[in-house]
Amino acid sequence: MELRDSRRVPGPNLHWERSSAVLDVSIADDELERFHAVYPRELARMLAALGLQSSELKVRRFVGGASLATSASIDSLYTATEVNEWAFRATQAVLAGEPEPPLAPEASKLAAALARERNQRPRLLELAAEAARRGVAFVADDRVTSIGMGGGSRSFPTNAIPALGSIDWARVHDVPCVMVTGTNGKSTTVRLLGAIATAGDKTPGVSSTDWVHVGDVELDRGDYSGPAGARLVLRDERVEAAILETARGGMLRRGLVLRRVDAAALLNVAEDHLGEWGVDDVATMVEAKWVISRAVEKTGPLVLNADDPLIVARAASYRGKVIWFTLDPANELVERHIASGGAAAIFRAPDLLLFKGGKAERITSVDAIPIALGGAARHNVANALAAIVLADRMGFGPEAIEKGLASFRGDALQNPGRLNVFDFGGARVLLDFAHNPHGYAAFFDMVERMPAERRAVLLGQAGDRTDSSIRELVRIACKRVPELVVVKEMPAYLRGRRPGEVPALIRDELAKLGIDPRTIQDAPSELDAMKQALAWSRPGDLLFFLCHSERTAALELLQGLAERAWKPGESVE
Repeated sequence: MELRDSRRVPGPNLHWERSSAVLDVSIADDELERFHAVYPRELARMLAALGLQSSELKVRRFVGGASLATSASIDSLYTATEVNEWAFRATQAVLAGEPEPPLAPEASKLAAALARERNQRPRLLELAAEAARRGVAFVADDRVTSIGMGGGSRSFPTNAIPALGSIDWARVHDVPCVMVTGTNGKSTTVRLLGAIATAGDKTPGVSSTDWVHVGDVELDRGDYSGPAGARLVLRDERVEAAILETARGGMLRRGLVLRRVDAAALLNVAEDHLGEWGVDDVATMVEAKWVISRAVEKTGPLVLNADDPLIVARAASYRGKVIWFTLDPANELVERHIASGGAAAIFRAPDLLLFKGGKAERITSVDAIPIALGGAARHNVANALAAIVLADRMGFGPEAIEKGLASFRGDALQNPGRLNVFDFGGARVLLDFAHNPHGYAAFFDMVERMPAERRAVLLGQAGDRTDSSIRELVRIACKRVPELVVVKEMPAYLRGRRPGEVPALIRDELAKLGIDPRTIQDAPSELDAMKQALAWSRPGDLLFFLCHSERTAALELLQGLAERAWKPGESVE
């Protein structure tokens, strides 16, 4: 029995809508029932001693353990985590045959800790309640607490919140706000929405995997697809439209930053990041991403992909409002939805249509969306459909949506590493960060539609993926046999594997597929793999650079070659 993680989860989460202290534990199967008989009793003993009888326990089991959520107000979450940890230690003792630990000494310490925590956050609960009564956002962390969003936000030190009567509530308001989650396509979709907002003469605040932007200003660089990025956007008074990439990790660790948004989108669900935070299979991953629905179930639409069978199945039991998007104009689910008065976005080649109230409105043509590559990049057509629905819910009209989609070039500056296209004297390079089967399938479905005299692909993978997953990626990439395969080592991503182990696995699968060994090269790194493929290239070739560990260096290499107008046959160095 082992304690995996103890954390505060202030927002709506996988367990429920309540703020909670969450304990993740590993438990052997033969101890599971005994643990679940003892732990609730020990927890209840301490909660009663602290006067916290209103707290409740919610248990979510997973393979090899459980996630235990104890509800707690946001001004007592630190103490609640300590209560959970005490209950776990007490349970360990009881299961080991030791006497039940005495309550009084630890209860005295925790009562003092609870008083200190609440004293350090005066008026926090009062402000949260007043914000809820007035229907404006409330966002709190250890240092700063804010009400409203963007241009209507006001921020205060969490330990020095003013009297409610001294706040100029007339200046506090929200701005249009949406959240986007999914296995793939999140960053591209939020950036499309940023371009649409700009075209609609609004200043967007966009949090994403690579950065946080307010208009053209970069606030910070890094992975801001979680709560920290959302808070930066929501508290910036320049923001007139808040667009929040909302990744699975942030939802599992901290819950949702907001309890209410204008719309939320779930783009797709596929096998990725399994084994983290008690999410061990795709079915649980659907539930983990479905957490985003808690921000709209009572107030707004959940935007869903009607082409994803996992999402369609989960939606059957969802009670909130749904807006579908689909690449299939004959999708029966969507047809029935529209016939009953529902809204949807549909790709009816070459047009992208928005249906509302039984009427269709043409928004744009696929040829007018640069990142769609004339329709070959179907995953980006799907991203554009989701963006159309979300933009409409934010109040942007068809002209702004069409103009924004057309303005988004998706290059290395606007959307680094996500289908960046470089043309070197007739040899075309596609750089993408696709790293899971779903992303690979979308990428290679696209390249199947693109003409080329010869094709080259770089293959490598992080060591924490299963052998079967790595083999599946190879099969997807080589469905149409390329003329060159460069097998790359990724030294920074060994993750428990020996050097050369993953490349050997890839080579073995290539052999099983009957790939001519004379067309296979090895490279010690991603950058070396790229250089080898470029040196091999000639006009008319398509080079597929799937890049993971050396993203910045890869983009710098390609941008440098573009600046000097490099052509095949010239030195890459």
